[in-house]
Amino acid sequence: MSSVSIIGVGNMASALAARAVAGGNIVEIIGRDPAKTKEVAAALGGATVGTAGTAPAGDIVILAVPYASAAAVVSEYGDALAGKVIIDISNTFNADATGLVTPDGTSGAQEIAKAVPASAHVVKAFNTVFGHVLAQGRPLDVFFAGDDARSKATVSAFIESLGLRPLDVGGLEMARWLEGVGPLLMGLARHGAGTFNLALGVDLRG
Repeated sequence: MSSVSIIGVGNMASALAARAVAGGNIVEIIGRDPAKTKEVAAALGGATVGTAGTAPAGDIVILAVPYASAAAVVSEYGDALAGKVIIDISNTFNADATGLVTPDGTSGAQEIAKAVPASAHVVKAFNTVFGHVLAQGRPLDVFFAGDDARSKATVSAFIESLGLRPLDVGGLEMARWLEGVGPLLMGLARHGAGTFNLALGVDLRG
């Protein structure tokens, strides 16, 4: 069981929170709109409501905000994030989802990591899963990347508690390639699959 604070009240935040509560985790919802935050927490039936800008209660902090505002959000929290495991779920693709807005050689997760306290550790995860697919409750593969082994173990256990399979792809430098899956999924949904009701996975059978 993990203690999790989710910053954000969008569809992905709600889907993650629902699976986290169902998995027996302690969940705190944090949003800038108090009414919306209370509404999301109440719908879950087992989450508490936090206050935006104050120290998150969870040992794991999920940034469920758009990439464009993610660095500003973590800067606002500042030292309140010290010692936390921060999961970045953002995608960094451009307006038409054909490329990434981050410079070559880096990733959104790496840029976010520059803005957090030194004792906090960023792990990239969940950006390769559509929120509506996550909300369906079916088993899925979740790819994640990070530099701190203990933080990755924490995130892996949390992913398993959601009824999902964690697959470690390496250090945080691999986050760029995970973020590159965003345009791939969008293109696949629009063209090859013809539906957004899809998910990528790995077949480990010999």
